[in-house]
Amino acid sequence: MQKASSLGMVSDLSIILNIKRTGAYAFKLQMPDGSALVCDTVVRVLPGRRLVCSGTWNGQSVFAKLFFGKSAASYAKRDREGSEWLRSAKILTPALLYVAELTQKINVLIYAAIGNALNAEYCWRQQPQLHDLLADSLVDALAKHHAAGLVQTDLHLKNFLIHEQAADALKVYTLDGDGVRKIGRLGVKCKRLANLATLFSKFDVLDDNRIPVLYHRYCSAIGLTYDVSDESRMMKSVWHIRHRVSRTYADKKVFRTCSDVTVEKSFRYFHAVAADVLINPQAANLDTYLADSKANLKNGNTCTVGLGNLANQRMVIKRYNTKSLWHRISRALRSSRAEVSWANAHRFLISNIATPKPLALVEKRWGCLRDRAYFLSAYVDAPDVTQFFTQQPDVELQKRAAQNLANLFLKLYLLKFSHGDCKASNIKMTNGQPVLIDLDGVRSYDDCWLSNWRFERAHVKDLKRFMKNWQDDVPTLTLLKQAFQSTYPEATQYILNRAGIL
Repeated sequence: MQKASSLGMVSDLSIILNIKRTGAYAFKLQMPDGSALVCDTVVRVLPGRRLVCSGTWNGQSVFAKLFFGKSAASYAKRDREGSEWLRSAKILTPALLYVAELTQKINVLIYAAIGNALNAEYCWRQQPQLHDLLADSLVDALAKHHAAGLVQTDLHLKNFLIHEQAADALKVYTLDGDGVRKIGRLGVKCKRLANLATLFSKFDVLDDNRIPVLYHRYCSAIGLTYDVSDESRMMKSVWHIRHRVSRTYADKKVFRTCSDVTVEKSFRYFHAVAADVLINPQAANLDTYLADSKANLKNGNTCTVGLGNLANQRMVIKRYNTKSLWHRISRALRSSRAEVSWANAHRFLISNIATPKPLALVEKRWGCLRDRAYFLSAYVDAPDVTQFFTQQPDVELQKRAAQNLANLFLKLYLLKFSHGDCKASNIKMTNGQPVLIDLDGVRSYDDCWLSNWRFERAHVKDLKRFMKNWQDDVPTLTLLKQAFQSTYPEATQYILNRAGIL
C-alpha cells in the first residue's frame, strides 16, 4: 500500500487530502503547540471532507478526527460541542485531549483511545451470546442520553464502544459528538421513541421478540409511562426504518464515494471498489482470469464466472454477457445485472444476512449507456447446501444446520426479501451457517397490500424451489420441514402450507 509518508512530518497536506481508502497509512502531523500526531491507521475516510485515524500523540494512544474544506471549522465545533454535552451529562465518552486549527480549512480533534474496546456492531455480529446483555446495555445508554435531553441523530452501532463486562451490564461509550443534538422542548416523547426505534432497527430482525421487554426497560429507566399503543407504533416504525436505511444504503450510498466504498467514473467507465480493497480495475485484465479454463467456474450465455487472485485476495469474478445485439442494446439502457448484484450484496450485509463480501463493481460505459459489466466478490470455499447434508454424518450438526436455514428464510420473510433462485448451488454452508450467493434476482418489497401479496407469492416460490433440492432425499427433507415448522411463527404457518412444507 502506498503510504502518505514514511513517518516524516507532512508539510504538503494535500497528501492527506488525497487519501481515499482506509488502511495502514503512516504519517506525522505537526500541531501548532509543537506536539506531533503520529497516525498509523486510517479507520474512516470521506475524501476531501473528513478523516479519522488511530495513532499516538504525546505518548498516548489516540483517535484523531481531521476535518477538511470550507465547513471544517463548523463541523469540528459541532463534534466538540456534542462531546462536551455528553461529558456534562456524565455519559461515558472518550476524553477530548486537544483541539487545533492547522489551516483555515483543516481542523483537528484528538480523542483518547479506549483500550481493549470493540464497537457494538462488531460485538453484535461476532458475539451472539452477548445479544441480550448488549441490547440491555445499549437501551440503558440511550435512556441516559434522553434523560439528559440529548438525542443521537446518527444512531448506528459503530457509534458505541463496548468496554469491560460486569455481572449484568456492559460499559458503553458513546462516540461521534457530531451527531449529538439537544432534544428541545417540542415533541420530546415522539423524538425519544423515534430514536429508540432507530436503535431497535439496528438489532437482528430475529431478536424483535425482545423489543417489548426492552421497551419496558427503557420506560422504567426514563420514567416514562408504558403505553401499548406506543409500542405498537414503534414496532411498525422499526420495520420502516430498516427498509429505508437498506434502500438508501444499497441503492444510493454504495454508488458514490463514502466510508465503505471508493467510486471512480468517467465517460468510458464506472468503478466502485470496497474501501479496504486495493484493486485497480483499469489495470486488472478481468477477462484474462475468465479465459483461464482452470479458474473457470461457469461459462454460460448470460454470465461467465471465474476465480482470480487480485490484491492478494482470492475472489470470484462474474462477467455478465450479452447474447445478441438487441440484448446488448436493451441492457445498455438499464441497470446492469452486476450493478444489481452489487446493491443486493450490500442490502443483505446491512440486514445481517450472510453473503460473500462485495469487492468491486466494474462497468464499461459510453456516457450513460452501459456495456460489459463485472461483479467481484470474496470467494467462499465451502460446499453447497446439498453437498453439506450428504457429507455431514453427524445428525446433531445436520439438525443445527437445518435450524440455521429455517432462520435464514424466516429472516428473508420478515424483511420482505425474495431471492429468486434458491437452488442448492446458490446456498453455501460455512460451519453449518448458510451463505447466499447469486443475488441478481433478489427483490425488496414495500409494505402495502399489493406488495405484500406479491412478496408472499415470491417467498412461497423461494421455499418450494429450496425444498425441491431434496425431492429424492426424504430424511433430509423431513429434517428441514421439521425445522421450518418449529421456526415460523403460528401467524405465518399458512405460508408453509402454501409451500407444501406442512
